[in-house]
Amino acid sequence: MEQRLTLITLGVRNLQRAREFYQNVFGWQPIEKDSEGIVFFQLNGMQLALFPQESLADDAGVSPEGSGFKKFSLAYNVRSEQEVDELVAELEEKGATVLKRPEKVFWGGYSSYISDPDDNLWEIAYNPFLLPDEPKGHRHTSIH
Repeated sequence: MEQRLTLITLGVRNLQRAREFYQNVFGWQPIEKDSEGIVFFQLNGMQLALFPQESLADDAGVSPEGSGFKKFSLAYNVRSEQEVDELVAELEEKGATVLKRPEKVFWGGYSSYISDPDDNLWEIAYNPFLLPDEPKGHRHTSIH
């Protein structure tokens, strides 16, 4: 099996609220598909899907009950500590909940955690050992 990740699907409590969060806070535009009841965002080489948690649980054959710590986080890496600070401030201003303020971390990087309306964890990080590709065109510090 090749090392590959194609799609991340998040089970959400309120599809419209989740869509609005990713559109208004992150500034991402959904893919306009004939996909009733699911929202897709094209990312760099993969997609993020938002799916009602009951529908996702039904699709997976598991119980939709339960809450608490998620056993995963999603990461958005940037090119500097300053970009972490700027991006976290921008996201907080737009309504994201900051769970951990930006700080130097034990593995040699600098990171912060925010959450979306369904308590999914997003790490905003500068990892000097795993830098993202330089964007084509101009440098941009916003998440979109």
